[in-house]
Amino acid sequence: MKKIIIKKENSGQRIDKFLSSYAKASADKKPEVFLNMEITRGEIIRMIKNGKIKVNNKNIKPSYVLKEGDKISAERKAKSEKLIPKDNIKIKIIYQDKNIIVIDKPDGLKIHPNNFEEKNTLVNFLISKFPEIENINDGSTGSDLRPGIVHRLDKDTSGVMIIARKQESFNELKNLFKNRKVEKKYLAVVRGKLKNKKGVIEKPIARAENYKKQVIAGGKTKTKTRSAVTEYEVIKEYDSCSLLEIRPKTGRTHQIRIHLFSLGHPVIGDEIYKLKSKIQPFSSSGLKLNAKRQLLHAQEIKFELFRKKYYFQSKIPDDFTNFLRNLD
Repeated sequence: MKKIIIKKENSGQRIDKFLSSYAKASADKKPEVFLNMEITRGEIIRMIKNGKIKVNNKNIKPSYVLKEGDKISAERKAKSEKLIPKDNIKIKIIYQDKNIIVIDKPDGLKIHPNNFEEKNTLVNFLISKFPEIENINDGSTGSDLRPGIVHRLDKDTSGVMIIARKQESFNELKNLFKNRKVEKKYLAVVRGKLKNKKGVIEKPIARAENYKKQVIAGGKTKTKTRSAVTEYEVIKEYDSCSLLEIRPKTGRTHQIRIHLFSLGHPVIGDEIYKLKSKIQPFSSSGLKLNAKRQLLHAQEIKFELFRKKYYFQSKIPDDFTNFLRNLD
């Protein structure tokens, strides 16, 4: 078992940051190998969480602050881990060229794995069909688990999604999303009837203290606050629901869901952002309506990449259509 004894000059650092720097320095100084020289900070964090890296023979968190004399030990030298390709996931490819891949994401599918052992995600499918994307990322923590991914849809949200096929297009697409130059349109079925049939929700978002969901940021919010803007328009009203067209201007995690929930009109089927009342919506015939997933669908996306204009649509899924049909 390899060990590092922390000297005074290295005390006060988080262990994950220290080991990330140590691994990079190893490439030049070539000391006795403690960790794989090419290991990422994300991989180091996973090793710590899995108990493969300890301090003074005790499990610690990635945020542990090192003290002089601490002994860091690793059970084994970190190996180069690879994503597992999986080609038997049913996903429709709408379009592909040398720069991008466009898919029609089904609901119930995670975008990327949380560890290298996981294999039933969109990314596992993508690397089986397009192995060239495996090393396309921005170098941030955990980015090796989401190659080519420039934006995300929640697991239970369906619809059109863009993936970068080259590093150059990845960088450009990230900039387009950051600068709000990608136009997106969603459809959502929400509870109740909105007072304002058209409007803009402009409420900053922050993570809840337990990190399990997002909240509308307030004066007591302790986590990082991000601006968030969502345009909406009521397309059709039913007895107890409304069909909305949504155009998010920013791309925060759970943005549409938390914004609609903040108005008192959560997305039907949303198990995280939902009203305390357990009363289900009813159709005009009195039939109780249930949704097996949140009724949120990414219908359209439009952007310009390398002077070429792109526009893609995703057909409304059957479960979405059937729910609306039962409302009539």
